[in-house]
Amino acid sequence: MKFTGTDSYVSTDDLSMAVNAAVTLQRPLLIKGEPGTGKTLLAEQVAASLGKPLIQWHIKSTTKAQQGLYEYDAVSRLRDSQLGNEKVHDIGNYIKRGKLWEAFAAEEQVVLLIDEIDKADIEFPNDLLVELDRMEFFVYETGETVRAIKRPIIIITSNNEKELPDAFLRRCFFHFITFPDRATMQKIVAVHYPEISKQLVAEAMEMFFEIRQIPGLKKKPSTSELIDWLKLLMADEIPDEILKNRDASKAIPPLYGALLKNEQDVHLLERLAFMHRRESRG
Repeated sequence: MKFTGTDSYVSTDDLSMAVNAAVTLQRPLLIKGEPGTGKTLLAEQVAASLGKPLIQWHIKSTTKAQQGLYEYDAVSRLRDSQLGNEKVHDIGNYIKRGKLWEAFAAEEQVVLLIDEIDKADIEFPNDLLVELDRMEFFVYETGETVRAIKRPIIIITSNNEKELPDAFLRRCFFHFITFPDRATMQKIVAVHYPEISKQLVAEAMEMFFEIRQIPGLKKKPSTSELIDWLKLLMADEIPDEILKNRDASKAIPPLYGALLKNEQDVHLLERLAFMHRRESRG
């Protein structure tokens, strides 16, 4: 079975090809792209499309690679030994399986999402090299080797906050999700809001792409923010004419809080509007 997108996820030909190539090569798929372009959602949709369970490992700045394998709770075992608890004799009672162990132990092939790997320490990817390559790891406390019953489909996302090590990159199939063009964006909008006014979409997208092209924006609005904005425009029943006949001297779009996420960008649009008003008077 090949991945071609789903009813709720528009996948470009290049993205579908990348997913299927990674599955064929049995290599992790490393996905990069602007925040809000559907990197995390991709793993969910691949799992749904291929009919496989999804295991998600969301990485934080404090996450260590070892946590993906297992954690040994020595403190609890010491406390139980002091209390004379019988479970202390089985060390396995104090080992908590991580997401990789879950994926390796699954009886059927799963999709494993390692989300935002670049949030962790720079050594994090290197610490997983052997495990992802050999699909096995050793549990020192019990002396057992855990091997993947079925090699999982691994999807790794990155927002490019840190450079990833070359040794790690060599083991991945890489794909960069380019920002959708207007035609693709229309398909994405249609998936979310099939009944939306075409005129509203046309006018909203015109303003959306104009904002993205403004030089100096700290954070360009993303696909997910366009979807949220359209939802608000529909909920507030904003007429198409307000967008179509917008005054360039009032550059801030209606309900701009869905699109602009910091005060610097709001001030930038306000300055552009002020300059336009001054030029118009001149």
